[in-house]
Amino acid sequence: MNGSKMTTQHKAILAAVKKAPPGGDYVWDGKDESDRPLTREEMQKGIEAYRKKRGRPISAARKEQVSVRYSPEVLTYFRSTGEGWQTRMDAALQLLVKKHPDWLKKIG
Repeated sequence: MNGSKMTTQHKAILAAVKKAPPGGDYVWDGKDESDRPLTREEMQKGIEAYRKKRGRPISAARKEQVSVRYSPEVLTYFRSTGEGWQTRMDAALQLLVKKHPDWLKKIG
């Protein structure tokens, strides 16, 4: 079988595309503002707003990424607490620093 068969529906679609108005295939009737096509400026603003929202939101409480080695027992314990274990580990360390700052200096 060579080529493709032109169906009646396919021919009708091609004919409709050829009859499209010069400015495009959509003509706004002016009744519903939400149906109006975006202007170039509106489209650019939308694209810029979308790009600004991408990625992880910037937190007020910034954290620094470091590489640290922990004993297997500590990691096993915190991992066993489920999803969010890193956050709980951070909270536990913050509490330890606040409650026992002098003790931490002695063991280091």
